[in-house]
Amino acid sequence: MHDEPPNFPDQETLQKELSDYLSKKYGYRIKVIAPMMASEHANEPIESEKKQAGVNKIRFDMKPDELESYLNQYVIRQDEPKAILATKICTHYNRIRYLQSLARFGSEPMVGRIKNNILLIGPTGVGKTYLVKLIAQKLGVPFVKGDATKFSETGYVGGDVEDLIRELVIQADEDIELAEHGIIYIDEIDKIASSQHLIGPDVSRTGVQRALLKPMEETEVDLKTPHDPVSQMQAIEQYRKTGKREKRTVNTRNILFIMSGAFNGLAEIVKKRLQKQEIGFGAQLHSREDDTRYLKYVKAEDLIQFGFESEFVGRLPVVAVLEPLEVEDLLQILKNPNNPIINGKKEDFRSYGIDIRFEDEALSILAERAYPEKTGARGLVSVLEKVILPFEKKLPSSATRHLAITANIVKDPEEELGRLFEDPERTGNFETHQKLVEEEKIAVRDKVLKIRKDFADNYPLVFNPDRTNLVINHHVNTGIPAEAVFKEVLSLYNQAKTFESDFYQRHGFKIHFNEQAINEIILQALDRDESATDVCQRISVDYDYGFRLIADRSGKTQFIIPREAVVDHQSYLDELIRESYRQYPLRPGELTKER
Repeated sequence: MHDEPPNFPDQETLQKELSDYLSKKYGYRIKVIAPMMASEHANEPIESEKKQAGVNKIRFDMKPDELESYLNQYVIRQDEPKAILATKICTHYNRIRYLQSLARFGSEPMVGRIKNNILLIGPTGVGKTYLVKLIAQKLGVPFVKGDATKFSETGYVGGDVEDLIRELVIQADEDIELAEHGIIYIDEIDKIASSQHLIGPDVSRTGVQRALLKPMEETEVDLKTPHDPVSQMQAIEQYRKTGKREKRTVNTRNILFIMSGAFNGLAEIVKKRLQKQEIGFGAQLHSREDDTRYLKYVKAEDLIQFGFESEFVGRLPVVAVLEPLEVEDLLQILKNPNNPIINGKKEDFRSYGIDIRFEDEALSILAERAYPEKTGARGLVSVLEKVILPFEKKLPSSATRHLAITANIVKDPEEELGRLFEDPERTGNFETHQKLVEEEKIAVRDKVLKIRKDFADNYPLVFNPDRTNLVINHHVNTGIPAEAVFKEVLSLYNQAKTFESDFYQRHGFKIHFNEQAINEIILQALDRDESATDVCQRISVDYDYGFRLIADRSGKTQFIIPREAVVDHQSYLDELIRESYRQYPLRPGELTKER
């Protein structure tokens, strides 16, 4: 017997295995691409076109008031930090646009221009990262978050500071120009402050500060580095495609750096300085509220005494202090319709086909439980999970499709879960759920009507009161943003009107869905997650045959389609044919033909 030849892996399998091996070995995301695969990319958009498309999405012209108003929809309290961030970040991007317009006339950039890099000071869980992410999303710029404690000045231990810029290019889908307008957010920056009593750690801490100096101002960062196999392979691939050794670099002139940290101990430094100046801040520090009161007066000299290099502090000209959250603040976070904590949990249950709602009293108890943890909004997630977990485990396997989180459930989840399974009707949970749904519809109506105005001005025939109610119901039931539902309803309406025209072209009969019929078509399309065209095709499957029977009797070629025809198209068509025969009975000669 001859041994069977070995099964060599095909090209795709080989590429995958090599990519996985190199990724595990070097800890980077590596993808091996064979030379013969180049032809597969022949139809991809030209690189310059992709870049231009990316940069054009940036909101360079946003006004501070507009951005602050957007942040107010999502972030509770923190009025001063929101105003500072909105103002300085909008100014940063508007100035970029202005300087670009000057450059077209040959104007050179101003020497020594100071960038609006920002330092955020505040305890954990008050919304520092959330604020910056919201801003990056609204402006349409790539965003990267790093942890200051993970960096070293060399890059061989931990991560290189310049790795953040390379990560920004990845987030920008390899669009270097777009990456050059991104935001880099570095948390726990207070952990790289030097200590007056330590020698060893200070070397790396001050080293990281110095490594950040040039990127925070302006420098060219080479995307190809000896310790990064991904960049090495990208350079090889670029050379294979073009035959040129192109140096790919990122200029950090317009990259905005935002640093944040809790800065424990900084308030004491500020307090001592103020007491020396005899301004009247003589009270002892007793709470976080006192910390915030002193931190609002922080100066560069305080940060230097805290352990930062003067050059590093000089590159953070904007400072914003975030306040700790009280019980009432935590409650307002939970009640905010845009908050990701409650909405995220609703999404978890909706993925199982279960709709959950929260009573205000239940939210109050959750806020009170979270406050002692002193971790801000993060504490809310922790206490909520403890309450919800038993229901999240059991309900997907049950017939329950609605759940109201009441005060009793928060107080004793296991007992209430047992009662819900024993006798669902006795608990009254379903009635409570329906009441909460109706309350939410009332609460969101004013907001939805404001959004409707913009759509109704452009499409007055589409967005009548009935369709606005349809939008409200779908928004409340699914959690999909109202503006997105308005856009979807407009699309579905147009699909139904297009179907009317297409039906005449195909069959020679003019049909017209009345307003109630179109509402039903849109409702079914939204509920079943399908197009209005699909709904129309399903209900019209026998229209051609039925309309021809009617046309033979009456000569009628135009039909108004009511809501009943969408709800039960077969019954509607049967009744329409019977009515036609009642109005136009068979004549004696035709009766013989029929037989």
